[in-house]
Amino acid sequence: MTQLSILDLAPIAQGSLPAQSFKNSLDLAQHAERWGYQRFWLAEHHGMPGIASAATSVLIAHVAGGTKTIRVGAGGIMLPNHSPLVIAEQFGTLESLFPGRIDLGLGRAPGSDQRTARALRRNLSSDADEFPRDVAELIDYFSDEPQSSIRAVPGTGLHVPVWILGSSLYGAQLAAAMGLPYAFASHFAPQEMMQAIALYRATFRPSVHLKKPYVMLGFNVFAAETDAQAHYLASSAQQAFINLRSGRPAKIPPPVENFMQQIGEAERSLLNQILACSAIGAPATVAQQIQAFIAQTGADELMIASNVFDHQARLRSYEIAMNVFRG
Repeated sequence: MTQLSILDLAPIAQGSLPAQSFKNSLDLAQHAERWGYQRFWLAEHHGMPGIASAATSVLIAHVAGGTKTIRVGAGGIMLPNHSPLVIAEQFGTLESLFPGRIDLGLGRAPGSDQRTARALRRNLSSDADEFPRDVAELIDYFSDEPQSSIRAVPGTGLHVPVWILGSSLYGAQLAAAMGLPYAFASHFAPQEMMQAIALYRATFRPSVHLKKPYVMLGFNVFAAETDAQAHYLASSAQQAFINLRSGRPAKIPPPVENFMQQIGEAERSLLNQILACSAIGAPATVAQQIQAFIAQTGADELMIASNVFDHQARLRSYEIAMNVFRG
């Protein structure tokens, strides 16, 4: 049976501050736990005025400390920004604090612009094999008897579950070759989704980590009591994507009535492409769209993103998503 999870970026709304975003993230996770969501993931981004989850490991500890049963993790950590040992120590610490509840999703994108990436890493030089080597090194640190003479303390023997994240065929190939679960960023980059799923499933090699392929797909949900209200709420995310793609990222703007009718054809085309994997509407509408997406993809798990300006409306969107999913 398909599972339902949550992707959170600790969004910063216009007129608000990161401190409020962190309170909202914890409140959402506590609600999600009661509603029956499988996991709650936070994503590493840097230099984004509307995203507060830059110190991802710290925020995971905040959320895990305020919940009891829901899995909490990174969706993901952008591994080229860090040494594998540092991430092993951080997630070894998290697993020690919250045993059996921590996930580690890994991506190879910077999660930032090039100038910010340079400030994070100091060096942007890399080769095609560096990310797979770093993933293997990181997994080794979590093993019972690491091949490396260096030990992650804490970390060794904790077997933190590792996922590969991606929005292209590269991640699908790597996850399949390493026998790891695969999460595809279809909530904002759906172009190669079906091809990546097929490639991952066809070439998957069973491993000590995973016996058969496991696919998680990002999916946007903007749900409200009526279709009109849901489209109104979705306009905040639509504005945010246009701002980002136009090179002017900003805090999450308030919703706008009839936003799609106010923009040009090029912007409408961009949004239709970026947000192709979305459900927008009243409960019955959202139920139909979620089920159609699962039927199309055979996803083992959906990671729901609901970038809504108002926190209470965002909670209600996630509540509706789970209610119709169960129904």
